Amino acid sequence: MREYLLTLCVTAAVTYLLTGPVRKFAIVAGAVPEIRARDVHREPTPRLGGIAMFGGLCAGLLVAAHLTNLGKVFVLSNSNEPRALLSGAGLIWLLGVLDDKWGVDALVKLGGQMIAAGVMVLQGLTILWIPVPGVGTVVLDPMVGTLLTVALVVITINAVNFVDGLDGLASGMVGIAAAAFFLYAYRLWFGHNVEAAAPATLFAAILIGMCVGFLPHNMHPARIFMGDSGSMLIGLVLAAGAISITGQVDPDVLGTFTGGERAIVHATVPVYIPLLLPLTIIAVPIADLLLAIVRRTWNGQSPFAADRGHLHHRLLEIGHSHSRAVLIMYFWSALIAFGTVAYSVHSASVWFVLLIVALSAVGLVLLLLPRFKPRAPRWAEAFVPPRYRRRAVAPVATTAATAGTAVAGGTAGSAEEESGREPVPAGLSGATAVGDRSRFTHPRRISSPR
Repeated sequence: MREYLLTLCVTAAVTYLLTGPVRKFAIVAGAVPEIRARDVHREPTPRLGGIAMFGGLCAGLLVAAHLTNLGKVFVLSNSNEPRALLSGAGLIWLLGVLDDKWGVDALVKLGGQMIAAGVMVLQGLTILWIPVPGVGTVVLDPMVGTLLTVALVVITINAVNFVDGLDGLASGMVGIAAAAFFLYAYRLWFGHNVEAAAPATLFAAILIGMCVGFLPHNMHPARIFMGDSGSMLIGLVLAAGAISITGQVDPDVLGTFTGGERAIVHATVPVYIPLLLPLTIIAVPIADLLLAIVRRTWNGQSPFAADRGHLHHRLLEIGHSHSRAVLIMYFWSALIAFGTVAYSVHSASVWFVLLIVALSAVGLVLLLLPRFKPRAPRWAEAFVPPRYRRRAVAPVATTAATAGTAVAGGTAGSAEEESGREPVPAGLSGATAVGDRSRFTHPRRISSPR
């Protein structure tokens, strides 16, 4: 575990330290696109954050190769999966950099994603067999395994790319998925002594470091975006780990610990099938991807056309703030990912199922209360941000002069003057001033009566 923590910390530190210089380079290189109609940020923000993330990936692999235990992954791996990952990641990263700077057609990007997946397959990172409940291990034909591997990589890359719409959303959600994935892979390797799970465990640790190192620069308000060079990169790393552990770990090896091949397939199906087509580890991005394809096709648009119909856009439309929308997406991702991994260990526990149901109910309440703003108690107001403090009540005017002003201009206007806000113009009734206050945010915008 110490070597994994060291690799994670080195990856996170390199990613974090590189992000600042990369931001300056992106500004100089002109990788600062104009704000589009579907964007939610207000100021032009540089992209190319994937350059720093790719640097963290290379640093993590380099450090792991020189460690005592993790170095065995590079030596004992028959297919040399770390090299396959680095080759595919390099291609997809280069494609993303070109798209961030000059823009690349959607079909060209799709072709590049398939080429990157094909390069990994040629170097041995492919699905060889899959466990099927009630049947056992199904050995795949090389052509079928190749097609399934390429499809999984392309789906995961685009799912992560589609969800990258709010500050810190994609990096946080992928980091949560990678953490859950790490726990599952680590348990297989050191809990069941399955050596084939070692590459996937290493990939997950490096992916966590990439996301954690980039997240401080990408939280709202973001100073830099990861762009396609980052979103496609972390999607490919996540898919590579899923392919490694799902299609290369032989269930017969696990059967020695649970009493047979069919028994281990049934025991691990809550996690094996989701990892085969990561519907729970990245369930929210996958759902967003499918909904986007259906919505755009129904409207006669290309499935790759951008719009403002994603899940995070809908959260903003119903009244959630930027930070709250991101936290809600984090919550559901963590609930699904960690819940699936925990269920694979304690699938017979009734209390665990009840806990998942209770947490799901909490998530639904958060979705239905977009305007709920928690307020800290008065004794804790000095330790929380201003938005969580209780607002002081403006004093009521008692003097005759103030009362006269209140009659002429409405009581709401005098209260606003005393509280330091812009007064409502004279000549408006109290009801009109209160109801139409949003129209008079600045006195110079009000035309005088003719």
